[in-house]
Amino acid sequence: MSHMMIPKTYKLYINGTFVRSESGRSYQVFDKNHVFVANVAMASRKDARDAVVAARSAFSSWSGASAYNRGQVLYRIAEILEGRREQFIAEILQAEGGGRANAALQVNETIDTWVWYAGWADKYAQVAGNTNPVTGPYFNLSVTEPTGVVSVIAPKRPSLLGFASAVAPVLVSGNTVVVIASQPHPLPALSLSEVLATSDIPKGAVNILSGNPAEISPWLASHADINAIYLIGAGDLNWADLQASAAETLKRVVPPEADNDIASRSLERILAFTEIKTVWHTKSLS
Repeated sequence: MSHMMIPKTYKLYINGTFVRSESGRSYQVFDKNHVFVANVAMASRKDARDAVVAARSAFSSWSGASAYNRGQVLYRIAEILEGRREQFIAEILQAEGGGRANAALQVNETIDTWVWYAGWADKYAQVAGNTNPVTGPYFNLSVTEPTGVVSVIAPKRPSLLGFASAVAPVLVSGNTVVVIASQPHPLPALSLSEVLATSDIPKGAVNILSGNPAEISPWLASHADINAIYLIGAGDLNWADLQASAAETLKRVVPPEADNDIASRSLERILAFTEIKTVWHTKSLS
């Protein structure tokens, strides 16, 4: 007896749950040979708003966790990815082509990226913070804090590594994220949502939207409850307009990067989404 194939319908990942778009829309995803693979939910403005609400609700839980705990959670994501590496190799190979060796390399680099940023979770503050010299009977300290809710436009490719390179550094300091996955190659990112759902990251800390970035990103850029926008994958969008919209609500804007820098790992990516608070404390005169 032949087995009936059941194509998977990939949903949005909002507030720790898998949901269809409220608009009911979806779009078809094809493999490298233009063969149909799956239907994917197409996020609407309402979906983006729901994702922002979820990210804001999760902010206190994620930012309030200890740096050590955040590092452990990010490392747990890498552990689960390692256990499912064959699935992700197959999805990348199906979507992007390039041979199994290249797909395996991308998965390996993705796992290494999560581990690398996990290691910085309890260390970046020592580098970015400082005890400042002052004249007087008090201490002056520079202390790092997360920026808040960050919207991210993920690169089109490499689909999995680009997603991790954009999202992992934002999470390190306690920010929560609303991310638009690669439109032509969304499946690796949407499968990663299943990894997130089984990790210890709080629900709502990462929200993944699929669909057309040109349609969704203007709403995120102008949303008053988003504190920063990362345009790493917005190189072919009108990101000057996105910057102008973001400026109206005083968002921090991190612009697109050169293609050869998309997968790089750096402390600067963590610090791009941190704030520095100055604390004054009197010295004991006894």
